[in-house]
Amino acid sequence: MTVRSTASAAVQVSNVVKRFGGVAAVDGLDMTVEHAQVLALLGPNGAGKTTTVEMCEGFASPDEGTVRVLGLDPVADSARLRPRIGVMLQGGGAYPGAKAGEMLSLVASYSDDPLDPDWLLHRLGLDEARRTPYRRLSGGQQQRLALACALVGRPELVFLDEPTAGLDAQARLLVWELIDALRRDGVSVLLTTHLMNEAEELADQLVIIDHGRVVASGSPSEVTSRGAEGTLRLTTRAGLDVAALTERLPAGFTAAEATHGTYVVAGPVEPELVALVTRWCADHDVLVDELRVDQRSLEDVFLDLTGRELRG
Repeated sequence: MTVRSTASAAVQVSNVVKRFGGVAAVDGLDMTVEHAQVLALLGPNGAGKTTTVEMCEGFASPDEGTVRVLGLDPVADSARLRPRIGVMLQGGGAYPGAKAGEMLSLVASYSDDPLDPDWLLHRLGLDEARRTPYRRLSGGQQQRLALACALVGRPELVFLDEPTAGLDAQARLLVWELIDALRRDGVSVLLTTHLMNEAEELADQLVIIDHGRVVASGSPSEVTSRGAEGTLRLTTRAGLDVAALTERLPAGFTAAEATHGTYVVAGPVEPELVALVTRWCADHDVLVDELRVDQRSLEDVFLDLTGRELRG
């Protein structure tokens, strides 16, 4: 799959606002999707994800700010942009009576240089469904056909709306492998998903939004490490003198036995702290079975940053 774009970013959203009545669905949002990268856009229902993606796809215009996709205005330059992007919709977008193979061939016919529809059907495990009308496909088959329709035109940029929703584990892995192959081929991907493990597995960059605003962004490791600097956990025999250990720690640090034989040292974790704790253990003839820096999962971060009123 050949990528033709030379713009500085595949998608650039700058200070974008979109209102519906008196409600700002998107409120001053900034986001960049670099070329040949996967960006996962995360947020609770109603956070503004769909509205943001629709503006990038050219289906809606921002009230304020600018959106540029492959260097173009997705609304004003829609005719020039449309052949260069692929869009996967949650609703599928296929004609109910069309057979899977017919539908994909129809979409392929709109492209100057499409992928082979038969190869793509095979790649996505839809060989046996090629003669099945869309309305009779299973939910997972409809999902994979929607993905095939988004990819058959060899797009430079693909918008994927929950691409593995409703798929079993094997089909999900197949889609993950295909998305990874797209990135290796130089295709940019803007992905929305509610699956935190999917975002961590696939994304080069994460953007978490809530109430139309960005609340966190960065690589998966950057996002999950924020706020997790304060815990060093070690496992050894029970009954250590945590008061004596605390006395050896810098001011403001504490040590406690969280569970039987598991200890938590709270404070900014840096190499010096790790060395100090292991040295104290050696001085007291304590054999450490496990020593690790606690990191929050992406789901921990997501729940901490979004949707508090819903859980309340």
